[in-house]
Formats: sequence, C-alpha cells, structure tokens
Amino acid sequence: MNQIRIKDRKELELRLPYLPWYVQQFIRHKLPDLSPSTLLEYTRDYEMFLHWMIREQLTGGTAICDVTLAELEQLHIDKIDLFRAYLTTGKENAKVTIARKLSSLRSLFHYLSQIAEDEQFFPLLKRNVLAKIEIRRTNQPKDTANRLDGKLLQEEEIAEFIHYIQHEYAADVQGNKQALYSHKLNKVRDTCIVSLILHSGLRVSEVMNLDCTDIDLSRKMVHVLRKGSKEDHHKTSVYFRQEAKPFLTEYLESRESLYCAPRKEKALFLTLPNGKQEGKRMTKRAIQEMVIKYAKRFGKPYLRVHMLRHSFATDYYLQNDLYKTQEQLGHASPETTQIYAHLTDRTMSRAIDHRRRDEPLE
Repeated sequence: MNQIRIKDRKELELRLPYLPWYVQQFIRHKLPDLSPSTLLEYTRDYEMFLHWMIREQLTGGTAICDVTLAELEQLHIDKIDLFRAYLTTGKENAKVTIARKLSSLRSLFHYLSQIAEDEQFFPLLKRNVLAKIEIRRTNQPKDTANRLDGKLLQEEEIAEFIHYIQHEYAADVQGNKQALYSHKLNKVRDTCIVSLILHSGLRVSEVMNLDCTDIDLSRKMVHVLRKGSKEDHHKTSVYFRQEAKPFLTEYLESRESLYCAPRKEKALFLTLPNGKQEGKRMTKRAIQEMVIKYAKRFGKPYLRVHMLRHSFATDYYLQNDLYKTQEQLGHASPETTQIYAHLTDRTMSRAIDHRRRDEPLE
C-alpha cells in the first residue's frame, strides 16, 4: 500500500468511531471499491452535513454519532436546499466542490435506501430526500481548459524551466545563504523531479510514491500505482521521454551520497530534514512547495505542480491521439482527456497567427 493510502487509511479508522453506525457500515461496504483517500473525503463531507443538522436543530442529538435514520427520513427538500445554500457561503467551496459534497451525500442515502437492509429485509432508509436533488455537472472539460489557458508551459518553455532550475536559480538567490545551500543540496533531485513530470505527465502522488525499483532506465519506463486503482500492489508501466533520462541517471548516481540514504529506504526521491542523519521519502506537500518556489523566480507565480502534468499532456496531445493521451495520463474516462483537445485548439490557433509573413499559403 502506498504512503498516501497508508496515511489516509489510518485517519479514516480514527474518524469512523465518531460517525453514526450506518455511516460506518456504508464506509465498510465501499472499502473494496474505493480508495481510502476517496472514503476519507466522504467522511469529511458527512461530518460537515451532520454538524449542520445539529446547528439547525434538525436532530435531537448533541453529537454527530447520535443523528438517527428517522431524522434523515424526516428531512424535507427545502432543508437540503438550505444546506446547499450553506455550502455556497464557504470561501473554499467552489461549484465543483459543492457538487462533490452533494454527490457523496447522495451516495450514502442511495445505499441506505436501496442496498442496506434491516433484520426484516426492509431498507434502512424508507424515504430518500437526496433522490430529488439534481446535481449539475460543473467541471466540463472546456471550462477546465479555459481556466488553464495561458498558465501552462509551452513548447520551448518546458526546456527553459528545467534549465532555469539547474543553472540559473542560484544567481537569483545569490544573497540568500539558506536558499543557496538548499539549492546546492537539492538541485539534482529537483531538476530530476520537474523533468520527469514534464516528460511523462505523472501525478505528484505517483512521483512521491516511486521507489528505486520502479525505474527502468533502459526502457525509459516507471512503474506507478495509478489513481483509483483498487489493487494496492498492481502497478502500471508509464513511459517517459528521452529528455528525462540524463536527469534520472544523474540523480540515481548521487541519491545515496547526497541524502545519506539508509539501505532500508526504498523511496526514490528523498529529503534530508534539518538535524537528521538519514534521508526519508519526500512528501507530496514538499514537492508542491518546491515547484512553487522555482516557478515564482522563473516569472510564472501561478504555475503549480499539477500544471506541469497539464503542460506535458497538452504537448503530448499535439503529437498523438486522444486515446494514447488518455492511457499515458491514466485517465479513467476519455472525457477528462478532452481538456487537452480544447487547449491544443487554442495553441494551434495562436500558431497560425505566428506564421512567417513571407511563408506562402498552399
């Protein structure tokens, strides 16, 4: 089981005892089908909803574990509308987040009314108010493309960003001794990570969970546990471009000496915390913050680690088809990959405008 799943599974087990018994039953029912990370998000959504019921005095209980099935049955549709309105007041709740929270609630209510049974074989929930709620799809590929347009690395900028991390960042932080020391220690690793994402389209979680044994330099391939995979030990082979190979080779040659890697540590990408004698696996947050640090100095403060994946995907889609791009990125649905069709339409449109003036039309 990868590091993120281990962490999320532990947190899930800690949260479950505080939820009503029927929610616990639903989570256990879904464990074989959904990842601990997804189920952890479900529990957070249910906690928010049940706390809201207490504040609105829609339950006689004082703790969320006391909310009964009968109280769920008595909810009117206008109360669900009030909850939806409540969600819109949260600054962190974008439309897509609100839709996801309502969708997770609907999954719970569907299970209680259509799947789970009591001892007399009757549904646990006799009336499902969430079945009356329409949840509009808000995250259309075209909308996502609109948000990303102009914020990704284009063509030569991919190589320029990698070169900047390796050769130019130090000059920009010349007066900062701590930043210079950190860069001297980590520039081979950081260049390798950014290059790998920009030449393979890996997710940050996939990069974080890589072990040394997952790298096949001769075949230009890494073995990753894909998002949504139901098998903890089944890894997918993902190719990377030739451009990433020299950086991986250099990092692998220096990994042990730079980070005092203990023999038992399998993680590919390591960090050496202050005061520690041995390196340990980099966290997802550390990789994210590393990319932000370089992006700001590079003059693209809006660039995030996931946008490196999008940058690769847009460039890859220009040279391949939808289904090859879907497979490379590990998308469950081709609809998600349609983002890059919209983005490349814009890229090609701009390319036409940059045609040399003396170039004849055929």
